[in-house]
Amino acid sequence: MPFHGGLHWGATSHAACVVNGTGQIVARVEARHNAGGLAELLARLRAAGPPAELPVAIERPSGLVVDALVGAGHPVVPIHTDVIKACRPRCRAAGGKSDPGDAYMSADVLRTDGHRFRPLTPVSDEIKALRALVRARDDLVTQRVALANQLRSLLEGFWPGAAAIFAAIDSPIALAFVGRYPTPESAGRLGEKRLASFMAQHGYCGRRSAAELLARLRAAPTGLAGEAEAEAKGEIARALAGLLERLVAEIAKLSSRTERAVADLPDGRIIMSFPRAGRLCAARIPAGPGDARERFPTEGRPAAEAGVRPVARLGREPDRLGRAREHAAAF
Repeated sequence: MPFHGGLHWGATSHAACVVNGTGQIVARVEARHNAGGLAELLARLRAAGPPAELPVAIERPSGLVVDALVGAGHPVVPIHTDVIKACRPRCRAAGGKSDPGDAYMSADVLRTDGHRFRPLTPVSDEIKALRALVRARDDLVTQRVALANQLRSLLEGFWPGAAAIFAAIDSPIALAFVGRYPTPESAGRLGEKRLASFMAQHGYCGRRSAAELLARLRAAPTGLAGEAEAEAKGEIARALAGLLERLVAEIAKLSSRTERAVADLPDGRIIMSFPRAGRLCAARIPAGPGDARERFPTEGRPAAEAGVRPVARLGREPDRLGRAREHAAAF
């Protein structure tokens, strides 16, 4: 009789459940998130059945627990949290949840609908490194956008000229300007020659002259903050600008490392040859599905991933075509 496992992971402990072919619970496991707890978890699962014949459903497709299960030989099947949530009414009318209950639900969904989900495919160490770089860079870019919006909102409230003088508030020249002139008073004696010297010092490569930028600065609305308020907000603006400068520099380092990583892959040059792929965009393709070519049974799958095979979007106008991207990172 086949067995199916489900695991609900947590920060400090994990709940696991094994069911047989009829849905009856064979084993329940509560394991702490430490070396001893993970060893106990694998041992209890091994006692329920051979690892290769005991697939385990889990709500996240990565992490130490997933690596431990894959290393022990278990087929690991990621099932999205929303699927588990939608299936809870199968077993109870109440809307509450519990870790052991979700572990059982994961195992039971795998038992009844396992054919609808795809198990994780092991990938090479190079792909894991590339995936980490891509995801870390995406997270930092998200933080950069949030900080830039915060800085722009702050400046527009008391020093609008500093937000308007350069096109992008998170550009190196704009951040240097905020660091040097954090308040309207600090820029009171700023003239065309002094601004030109500042631009040359920081390697400004834009198309605007010092006179044009100065006119843009002076055309901005005048802030009405008092002296104490302007000084306090100036310190905040300088702090945010410093954080953004460091963040932008680290994103540039990760971008360079990501470009080298995708170029060093065996299929790197093929992927980078895709239309408008470049290097950073190309890195997302192997970072998602990985380097297991069996995940692409037809030539249309990688073509869709690359964006060179348009597919009509159902529910839209027939002539509107969208880029088909199959996110193969488990969900």
